Amino acid sequence: MKPFLLAAALATTTAAAATAAPVKYNLDPSHSQVVFVYNHLGFSNTTGMFSGFEGEILFDQENPEASSVSVSMPVTSMFTGWEAREEHFMSADFFGAAEGDLVTFTSTGIEVTGENTAKITGDLTMNGVTKPVVLDARLNQVGDHPMAGKPWAGFDATTTLLRSDFEVGKFAPYVSDEVEVRISVEAMKAE
Repeated sequence: MKPFLLAAALATTTAAAATAAPVKYNLDPSHSQVVFVYNHLGFSNTTGMFSGFEGEILFDQENPEASSVSVSMPVTSMFTGWEAREEHFMSADFFGAAEGDLVTFTSTGIEVTGENTAKITGDLTMNGVTKPVVLDARLNQVGDHPMAGKPWAGFDATTTLLRSDFEVGKFAPYVSDEVEVRISVEAMKAE
């Protein structure tokens, strides 16, 4: 078996590993977040978060590169710790967001890069704009969840985005156009 991130992140038990068919995992919304960081006027690095994930991962043990991930989260799930900032981000200056507007990511390819790492390429849609992005992903742990009693997987990923690519670049370059993104996800084997 060749080294892989997503394969290891999604492998479950010896019995599941023996099957060639893709195995479906659902994201655990209570333990999956996207954290973003941007520079504010050179004075601070401000942090925010998206939550409320929905999505699935299909894993092919025999061919990890054929695996896939598809996730979405509500734009209005953004949390920055300051209500006035969140309201401004939802305004026409940035997202012009309404209830039901989503941020989505759908993988288009997976390149295994090491024992527990991979590059996951996919289409990110935000604010009505779709752009390709590459996630640098790393396996955290895989195994039976001690409380849920079923196969579980977790991984982290990072990328850097330009706000202006998604038409939310107001105040750049004073507020950095570049945004660091950190993702931490847990997924459970589907019933």
